[in-house]
Amino acid sequence: MIEWFHPGFIFLFGAFLVPLLKGKKRLKQAYILLLPALAFVNLLLMSKGVLLSEGKTWVLSFLGYGLTLGRIDRLSMVFAYVFVIASFCMILYAIHIKENWQHVSALIYVGSTLGVVFAGDLFTLFFFWEIMAWASLFLIWYGKTKSAFGAGFRYIMVHSFGGVCLLAGVLIHLHNGGSLAFDSFTWGIGGEYLGVNLIFLAFIINAAVPPLHAWLADAYPEASVTGAVFLTAFTTKSAIYVLIRGFPGVDILIWLGAIMALYGVVFAVLENDIRRLLAYHIISQVGYMVAGVGMGVFGTAAGEMAINGAAAHAFCHILYKAVLFMGMGAVIEVTGRSKLTELGGIYKYMPITFWLYMIGAFSISGFPLFNGFVSKTMVVHASAMWDYPTIWLMLEGASIGTFLHTGLKLPWGVWFASDKPVCEAREPPKNMLAAMGITAFLCTLLGVYPQILYNILPYPVDYVPYAPGHVVAMCQILLFTFVAFWLLRAMLHGTPTVTLDTDWFYRIPGKKGIRFCEGPLMDFTSFIDRNVMRMAGFFKSAFFPLVPKFVENPLDNAFHVRLPELLNFEKIHDKIKKIKVRELSYNLIYILLAMLLLLLFILFMAVME
Repeated sequence: MIEWFHPGFIFLFGAFLVPLLKGKKRLKQAYILLLPALAFVNLLLMSKGVLLSEGKTWVLSFLGYGLTLGRIDRLSMVFAYVFVIASFCMILYAIHIKENWQHVSALIYVGSTLGVVFAGDLFTLFFFWEIMAWASLFLIWYGKTKSAFGAGFRYIMVHSFGGVCLLAGVLIHLHNGGSLAFDSFTWGIGGEYLGVNLIFLAFIINAAVPPLHAWLADAYPEASVTGAVFLTAFTTKSAIYVLIRGFPGVDILIWLGAIMALYGVVFAVLENDIRRLLAYHIISQVGYMVAGVGMGVFGTAAGEMAINGAAAHAFCHILYKAVLFMGMGAVIEVTGRSKLTELGGIYKYMPITFWLYMIGAFSISGFPLFNGFVSKTMVVHASAMWDYPTIWLMLEGASIGTFLHTGLKLPWGVWFASDKPVCEAREPPKNMLAAMGITAFLCTLLGVYPQILYNILPYPVDYVPYAPGHVVAMCQILLFTFVAFWLLRAMLHGTPTVTLDTDWFYRIPGKKGIRFCEGPLMDFTSFIDRNVMRMAGFFKSAFFPLVPKFVENPLDNAFHVRLPELLNFEKIHDKIKKIKVRELSYNLIYILLAMLLLLLFILFMAVME
């Protein structure tokens, strides 16, 4: 008997009813909003012990393996709560979108992420990990531009590599006698740790740890206005979850996280695209979480503070980053412009959007009374407890850069900067404003009453964020940052440049590889093809003079396929360009549907047993 219904299944199976509601706008909108509401009720019932409660698991037997689709503990619950809450706000933001398959993609993306959060074994983890990657791809391609298609292709190539690493790591880990259960791994260097190291590599790819981060800044700004908001929440934060679960206390993560925090800030300085600037700040903020995971040694007060800080900051980051991307998405929606050099002076048209955005900006910058202040400082405090002065300094320095660019440069360049409006604008649709308002309210609520968040963290929290000395020190940092910006604001406006990042290392060789295939390799294959056909013609005329014409050359008459045509990338690209995004979605949705049918088959087999 099944005693629990997986919250992720509400999204996964509910998604495929959306196309059936075509032509029923209000009903479809109500239905889509109902799905996260049902998932939230499910989580509440779990927390009250009505359904599968904390400390319990839901294990299905399949082909001799025990697949744990539901592992319930405080860590999985805190991430599940924020994913479901954020999904409601994001769906509300996107509710006006008419494309059914874009809604389907978003719902599958959310559901598969919840599958990752509750996965208690490595096979289940891999299954949902791959659905998550493919579902998010559609949201990028729905940007419906040439650059969106290219960015989506690079995105899925990187994540496919990560998926291969994860599967290979799991198989090697099992071959070496490791457990199928998804618990903390033993970290080390050497052949016996190859499987664990590959799993670790897959996790940090999804966490966008430099130099494996470029897919994020490349793809997120190219997604659709609403799709980009979903992308900010799930992939990187689910990666933080699996790092906390599998690799807490791994020292290298401390330094990787601190470098991330500064790296994202530095590259944000160079950006002119408003969403790409925010994308680099995702990398920066995730750096705090990665560093917290690295400091999260079990059984120590500082380690528990660090894990709590990483989980709390992931929770808060999902909310305030959603507000920030919603705000910039609203600007793009009403102006059609996404560059700082193309914007300015539009405050009088969009004052509500501006102030809602600023709540997210205050939150990410760590202002007192906003949620970033009560979560980010937990990680910084953990570095002080461990007596890591360099890490502490790097994380504090990243906070200054965050306020400088996300809290000052970006809103100044978009809404002010110019004496006259560069274009006409207006407030976005009411549903977008409502979604921003709800999310901004949550950012403020958790900043004023942090105990709401602290009560659901993995460990008991013994931390007072509003100690007078801490508040005064933070206010001083923010004040001096504002003064520096105001004096140098003319130098910080966007410039129309192209930023080169580590994606250069696969973009440039990739282009050269395609040119080689289309040039020398094509010439060589044409040469081979001509001579093979001549040889075939010689033998045909010499030995088979009586063969009927219709079977003389089956390749020419029946299939007419030659090797150069198979490798003609130019023709393939021309055909792909003619395919509509909807048709691409249909084909790829079939892949996801097949995976969901496989999941249903596993559930059926489990029930039959």
